[in-house]
Amino acid sequence: MAHTETHAGISAPKGQLFGFRSNSVAMIVAALRKWQRSVARRNALADMTPDQLRDIGHPRANRPVLEIKAGLMTKLMSMR
Repeated sequence: MAHTETHAGISAPKGQLFGFRSNSVAMIVAALRKWQRSVARRNALADMTPDQLRDIGHPRANRPVLEIKAGLMTKLMSMR
């Protein structure tokens, strides 16, 4: 009967390290491009007038609106 020994391969494959680096660099580049596009889109929307925003179908900003009724200043001055 032949004597055989089994050894567990513990060392990491050498090709995987290079693949991991290129993958992580690609992910970083993709994230930077996405961020750059979002900043450019935000700046373009900020430069548009409300009429232009309405023309492209962009929703209005949800800002609070203060409605003041006519004669409010007169009433406030009379209460003073």
